[in-house]
Amino acid sequence: MANCTNCHYKWGVKELWSLGFSKSGKECPNCRKKQYLSSETKNMFTLGYLSMLFIIILPFYIKLSDKDEPLW
Repeated sequence: MANCTNCHYKWGVKELWSLGFSKSGKECPNCRKKQYLSSETKNMFTLGYLSMLFIIILPFYIKLSDKDEPLW
């Protein structure tokens, strides 16, 4: 599971799903520092890995970043 880059809070599945659909990041529920999907995770989305299996195991592969990293 993904951890906050600031306080190392372990994000829950529902929190990660809402972050995945957010365009502007989301605040950490613990320390309120804004977190974004890492560029590595964004690349996985754009490469077409959205099969049913990937959607089920997605929360275990998401990495967070404290910066809004560009896709490329």
